[in-house]
Amino acid sequence: MLISPVVIGIIVATLVLIWLIAVFNGLVALRNRVQNAWAQIDVQLKRRHDLIPNLVETVRGYMQHERSVFDAVTEARAQAVVAGSNIPVRTAAESALSGALGKLFAVAESYPQLRAVENFQILQEELTSTENRIAYARQCYNDEVMKYNTTQSTFPRNLFVRMLGFSTASMFAGMDADRAEVQAKL
Repeated sequence: MLISPVVIGIIVATLVLIWLIAVFNGLVALRNRVQNAWAQIDVQLKRRHDLIPNLVETVRGYMQHERSVFDAVTEARAQAVVAGSNIPVRTAAESALSGALGKLFAVAESYPQLRAVENFQILQEELTSTENRIAYARQCYNDEVMKYNTTQSTFPRNLFVRMLGFSTASMFAGMDADRAEVQAKL
């Protein structure tokens, strides 16, 4: 018994449609994982932003002649808070904040009485813990972005990805050097 070309065409079209639905659903799942991973980074960055005013207030009393350092930290924090979810902009803002914090801790090294203050030690520990959480969340995010982008780039998916409305995600990178500098000061 022969199968007519119309039936073969319907079968092929149905299989292609099923495959496109599977590709679409897979990409949606990966995109959601990327968004969730970004939310985890965002939580940790907000935690860091919330710790900074307390740190500045604790340090200000001991480092009265270091106004430019406080201003730099305050300005960098403000820029990081308003940076939004644009990854390259957020990366640059967070890097600037890490650099400002590194300078603050470098200057704090000149004040042994400050380093002995319990509140300062607690804030240092909280910031160190937060920096570690940020690094872990960033690694998870970048892993999810890599999976998402790789899935989009593989053949034959890459032929349909744009048509289905998907675009590549940006890695959250560039803070390693600044983070290492802050960690060294802590």
